[in-house]
Amino acid sequence: MDLSGPLAWLVDEADATHGPDQFLAELGGRLLADGLPLAAGALTLAVPHPIIARRTWQWRAETGAVIEALGFAGVPQTQAGRDWLAGRGPVYEDIVGAETDGTRLGWAGTRPFNPAETDQLRQVTRFAAAPLAALAARAALSALLEAYLGRRSAARVLAGALHRGAGETIRAALLYADLRDFTALSEASEPSDVIAALDAWFDRIAGAVHAFGGEVLKFIGDGALAIFPVTGTPTEACDAALRAVTAARAGMAHLNTARQSRSLPPLSFGAALHLGEILWGNIGAADRLDFTAIGAAVNLVSRLEGLCRPLGRSVLISGAVAAETAMPLVPVGKHVLRGIAAPCTVFTLPDT
Repeated sequence: MDLSGPLAWLVDEADATHGPDQFLAELGGRLLADGLPLAAGALTLAVPHPIIARRTWQWRAETGAVIEALGFAGVPQTQAGRDWLAGRGPVYEDIVGAETDGTRLGWAGTRPFNPAETDQLRQVTRFAAAPLAALAARAALSALLEAYLGRRSAARVLAGALHRGAGETIRAALLYADLRDFTALSEASEPSDVIAALDAWFDRIAGAVHAFGGEVLKFIGDGALAIFPVTGTPTEACDAALRAVTAARAGMAHLNTARQSRSLPPLSFGAALHLGEILWGNIGAADRLDFTAIGAAVNLVSRLEGLCRPLGRSVLISGAVAAETAMPLVPVGKHVLRGIAAPCTVFTLPDT
């Protein structure tokens, strides 16, 4: 069968593209070179994710650039591609594959498409079904792994870091945070209220971590362990961690104001920061692995957080972090940490 260039590419090469954005840009460029009067294109995929229901990529013919937009769960689904192409010109849009899959491919023209061009775009949709199914499966796997492992850890697993013991030693600023009096809250509250409180707490701490470039490695009961890998200077990682914990503290203060207005008890927490080397990788049983961090630095930050209650502070910072930042910190002396050989010089945030 004699196929046009774009259709031959869809059959032979498209399933090897790196991602949906590259797929859309490559296909749009080939259709443009084939003589179709395109102004823009849009590709929408449904993804399994706790808060994101679909992702839409839009390609601009004049620049070749692709931008991405997210559609969130709970928001009524519209024809996302058609919405993004509105105003670009006359729109042609197709559902790719089964209607329930949520995959749409659309194009805006510099002028109305004639019957021959419409038929060509219809053929493109038909031939795009197979490579898009492969891309959608990879996007779904990536979304699931990111939701449960975090962005960086998911990327490592997708890249093939699947074997027990596979890992690397990295330097990072660590943040360990823990909700106070959770057992008492659990015993005095309905399960739905406990879950709502936990979600609100994790929204504040994880949201602050992600906002400043960190990654939550895991939730441990009512606690969270996050890292800010040193990719530039240690100062940059430490400053990001300090800004994150400051933002989390402000977020919790705002949350507690709202809780008290509903006659709910405030939520208190403790958090600690440290800078050190960790082993980041797969640890566990032969058939059940956890992609996590271990090492002396993880032990220290956990023990340091345990000092928050005795010292009456919500945030404690190790001397290793303090040595790398110019942010104002308040010294609170040297303290012996359980299981740690050398006393730790400890700082905290100013009260304001």
